[in-house]
Amino acid sequence: MQVEFEERHIMRGFFNGLVLGVILGAVGYWFVQKKAGEHPEAQQRFEQSAAQLRTNAEDAAHNLSDAMRAKLDTLNLRGDQIRDELAKGGQIFRRKAQDIGDQAANAASDARAVAEIKAKYLRDSTLSAWDISVSCSQGHVKLSGTVSSPEDIGRAVALALEADGVRDATSALVVKPKPN
Repeated sequence: MQVEFEERHIMRGFFNGLVLGVILGAVGYWFVQKKAGEHPEAQQRFEQSAAQLRTNAEDAAHNLSDAMRAKLDTLNLRGDQIRDELAKGGQIFRRKAQDIGDQAANAASDARAVAEIKAKYLRDSTLSAWDISVSCSQGHVKLSGTVSSPEDIGRAVALALEADGVRDATSALVVKPKPN
Protein backbone atom coordinates (compact mmCIF):
# COMPACT_ATOMS: atom_id res chain seq x y z
CA MET A 1 0.00 0.00 0.00
CA GLN A 2 2.80 2.40 0.96
CA VAL A 3 4.75 1.34 -2.15
CA GLU A 4 1.79 2.14 -4.43
CA PHE A 5 1.46 5.58 -2.83
CA GLU A 6 5.18 6.28 -3.35
CA GLU A 7 5.04 5.09 -6.96
CA ARG A 8 2.01 7.32 -7.67
CA HIS A 9 3.75 10.23 -5.97
CA ILE A 10 6.88 9.69 -8.07
CA MET A 11 4.88 9.33 -11.30
CA ARG A 12 2.84 12.46 -10.51
CA GLY A 13 6.05 14.40 -9.88
CA PHE A 14 7.56 13.11 -13.10
CA PHE A 15 4.45 13.99 -15.11
CA ASN A 16 4.25 17.48 -13.58
CA GLY A 17 7.92 18.05 -14.35
CA LEU A 18 7.43 16.83 -17.91
CA VAL A 19 4.46 19.15 -18.48
CA LEU A 20 6.34 22.09 -16.93
CA GLY A 21 9.37 21.33 -19.14
CA VAL A 22 7.24 21.27 -22.29
CA ILE A 23 5.58 24.57 -21.35
CA LEU A 24 8.91 26.25 -20.56
CA GLY A 25 10.42 24.91 -23.79
CA ALA A 26 7.51 26.27 -25.84
CA VAL A 27 7.72 29.68 -24.15
CA GLY A 28 11.49 29.76 -24.67
CA TYR A 29 11.13 28.84 -28.33
CA TRP A 30 8.47 31.53 -28.84
CA PHE A 31 10.68 34.14 -27.12
CA VAL A 32 13.75 33.28 -29.22
CA GLN A 33 11.71 33.36 -32.43
CA LYS A 34 10.20 36.73 -31.46
CA LYS A 35 13.62 38.22 -30.71
CA ALA A 36 15.08 36.79 -33.93
CA GLY A 37 12.31 38.49 -35.90
CA GLU A 38 13.15 41.81 -34.24
CA HIS A 39 16.82 41.56 -35.23
CA PRO A 40 17.19 40.44 -38.86
CA GLU A 41 20.97 41.04 -38.78
CA ALA A 42 21.26 38.48 -35.98
CA GLN A 43 19.28 36.00 -38.07
CA GLN A 44 21.62 36.66 -41.01
CA ARG A 45 24.70 36.11 -38.80
CA PHE A 46 23.12 32.89 -37.52
CA GLU A 47 22.51 31.66 -41.07
CA GLN A 48 26.08 32.53 -42.06
CA SER A 49 27.42 30.69 -39.01
CA ALA A 50 25.24 27.68 -39.79
CA ALA A 51 26.48 27.64 -43.40
CA GLN A 52 30.11 27.86 -42.20
CA LEU A 53 29.50 25.05 -39.71
CA ARG A 54 27.98 22.90 -42.47
CA THR A 55 31.01 23.56 -44.70
CA ASN A 56 33.42 22.71 -41.87
CA ALA A 57 31.53 19.49 -41.13
CA GLU A 58 31.63 18.47 -44.80
CA ASP A 59 35.38 19.19 -44.92
CA ALA A 60 35.98 17.17 -41.75
CA ALA A 61 33.96 14.24 -43.14
CA HIS A 62 35.93 14.40 -46.40
CA ASN A 63 39.26 14.44 -44.50
CA LEU A 64 38.15 11.52 -42.35
CA SER A 65 37.16 9.60 -45.47
CA ASP A 66 40.56 10.33 -47.02
CA ALA A 67 42.31 9.19 -43.84
CA MET A 68 40.35 5.90 -43.82
CA ARG A 69 41.16 5.35 -47.51
CA ALA A 70 44.86 5.94 -46.80
CA LYS A 71 44.74 3.50 -43.87
CA LEU A 72 43.02 0.87 -46.02
CA ASP A 73 45.66 1.36 -48.73
CA THR A 74 48.51 1.12 -46.22
CA LEU A 75 47.15 -2.11 -44.76
CA ASN A 76 46.34 -3.54 -48.21
CA LEU A 77 42.65 -3.67 -47.33
CA ARG A 78 41.12 -2.36 -50.56
CA GLY A 79 38.20 -4.28 -52.05
CA ASP A 80 40.19 -5.86 -54.87
CA GLN A 81 42.92 -7.02 -52.45
CA ILE A 82 40.29 -8.48 -50.09
CA ARG A 83 38.65 -10.38 -52.99
CA ASP A 84 42.03 -11.83 -54.01
CA GLU A 85 42.87 -12.97 -50.46
CA LEU A 86 39.40 -14.44 -49.94
CA ALA A 87 39.78 -16.39 -53.18
CA LYS A 88 43.20 -17.72 -52.05
CA GLY A 89 42.57 -18.63 -48.42
CA GLY A 90 39.15 -17.50 -47.23
CA GLN A 91 40.62 -15.36 -44.44
CA ILE A 92 42.06 -11.88 -44.05
CA PHE A 93 44.96 -11.39 -41.63
CA ARG A 94 46.74 -8.13 -40.81
CA ARG A 95 49.25 -7.32 -38.08
CA LYS A 96 49.32 -3.92 -36.43
CA ALA A 97 52.30 -1.78 -37.40
CA GLN A 98 53.44 -1.51 -33.78
CA ASP A 99 53.06 -4.99 -32.37
CA ILE A 100 53.09 -4.73 -28.62
CA GLY A 101 54.16 -8.30 -28.07
CA ASP A 102 55.98 -7.47 -24.84
CA GLN A 103 52.76 -6.37 -23.18
CA ALA A 104 51.07 -9.14 -21.23
CA ALA A 105 47.49 -9.52 -22.38
CA ASN A 106 44.84 -10.65 -19.93
CA ALA A 107 41.13 -11.42 -20.10
CA ALA A 108 40.18 -7.90 -19.01
CA SER A 109 42.17 -6.20 -21.78
CA ASP A 110 40.76 -8.66 -24.33
CA ALA A 111 37.22 -7.86 -23.15
CA ARG A 112 37.96 -4.13 -23.40
CA ALA A 113 39.27 -4.62 -26.94
CA VAL A 114 36.13 -6.51 -27.97
CA ALA A 115 33.92 -3.80 -26.44
CA GLU A 116 35.91 -1.05 -28.17
CA ILE A 117 35.73 -2.81 -31.55
CA LYS A 118 31.97 -3.41 -31.20
CA ALA A 119 31.51 0.27 -30.29
CA LYS A 120 33.42 1.27 -33.42
CA TYR A 121 31.15 -0.97 -35.52
CA LEU A 122 28.07 0.58 -33.89
CA ARG A 123 29.30 4.08 -34.79
CA ASP A 124 30.15 3.10 -38.37
CA SER A 125 27.26 3.64 -40.78
CA THR A 126 28.30 0.86 -43.20
CA LEU A 127 28.99 -1.97 -40.74
CA SER A 128 26.51 -3.85 -38.58
CA ALA A 129 27.74 -4.73 -35.10
CA TRP A 130 24.98 -7.34 -34.99
CA ASP A 131 26.26 -9.21 -38.06
CA ILE A 132 29.93 -9.30 -37.02
CA SER A 133 31.19 -11.49 -34.17
CA VAL A 134 34.37 -10.35 -32.46
CA SER A 135 36.57 -12.49 -30.23
CA CYS A 136 39.95 -11.63 -28.77
CA SER A 137 42.61 -13.72 -27.07
CA GLN A 138 45.91 -12.15 -25.96
CA GLY A 139 45.42 -9.30 -28.41
CA HIS A 140 44.64 -11.56 -31.39
CA VAL A 141 41.23 -10.57 -32.77
CA LYS A 142 39.04 -12.89 -34.84
CA LEU A 143 36.14 -11.52 -36.86
CA SER A 144 33.35 -13.68 -38.24
CA GLY A 145 29.89 -13.12 -39.63
CA THR A 146 28.59 -11.35 -42.70
CA VAL A 147 29.13 -8.00 -44.41
CA SER A 148 27.76 -6.45 -47.59
CA SER A 149 30.99 -6.11 -49.60
CA PRO A 150 34.73 -6.86 -49.63
CA GLU A 151 35.30 -3.18 -48.83
CA ASP A 152 33.34 -3.70 -45.60
CA ILE A 153 35.72 -6.52 -44.64
CA GLY A 154 38.63 -4.13 -45.04
CA ARG A 155 36.83 -1.48 -43.01
CA ALA A 156 36.02 -3.99 -40.23
CA VAL A 157 39.66 -5.16 -40.03
CA ALA A 158 41.00 -1.59 -40.06
CA LEU A 159 38.65 -0.53 -37.25
CA ALA A 160 39.56 -3.63 -35.22
CA LEU A 161 43.27 -2.80 -35.52
CA GLU A 162 42.60 0.68 -34.08
CA ALA A 163 41.49 -0.75 -30.72
CA ASP A 164 43.86 -0.60 -27.76
CA GLY A 165 45.53 -3.91 -26.94
CA VAL A 166 44.95 -5.41 -30.39
CA ARG A 167 48.05 -6.99 -31.92
CA ASP A 168 46.52 -8.42 -35.09
CA ALA A 169 43.19 -9.20 -36.67
CA THR A 170 42.02 -12.23 -38.65
CA SER A 171 38.82 -11.99 -40.65
CA ALA A 172 36.61 -14.90 -41.59
CA LEU A 173 33.87 -12.49 -42.63
CA VAL A 174 31.71 -13.58 -45.55
CA VAL A 175 30.28 -11.22 -48.15
CA LYS A 176 26.49 -11.46 -48.33
CA PRO A 177 24.84 -8.54 -50.08
CA LYS A 178 21.84 -7.14 -48.19
CA PRO A 179 18.48 -7.93 -49.81
CA ASN A 180 16.84 -4.93 -51.45
